[in-house]
Amino acid sequence: MDISQISTGAIKMNQNPFQKVVSNQAKTSFADTLKGYLESVDSTVKQTSDLSAKTAAGEIDNIHNVMIASQKAKLALELTVTVRDKAVEAYQEMMRMQI
Repeated sequence: MDISQISTGAIKMNQNPFQKVVSNQAKTSFADTLKGYLESVDSTVKQTSDLSAKTAAGEIDNIHNVMIASQKAKLALELTVTVRDKAVEAYQEMMRMQI
């Protein structure tokens, strides 16, 4: 049994051996990630609004797609509000800390 293949990927000190390390990928900031998520939520809500308007005008026959899009938008907005509330709560907790 050849065990020389086990040590090909050296684990550095204080590194989680189960964490996937990607060094070639460009790093994105938290603000960029948050901005991308908010743009995605915004486009989902706009798409749902357009589908609702078309449904009201009688242009869409399949109501299932409209309801699915509506629920996706609702969930995205609920998640966004929850994340915002948790961020505000964490900020307020940090402001209450005594130095």
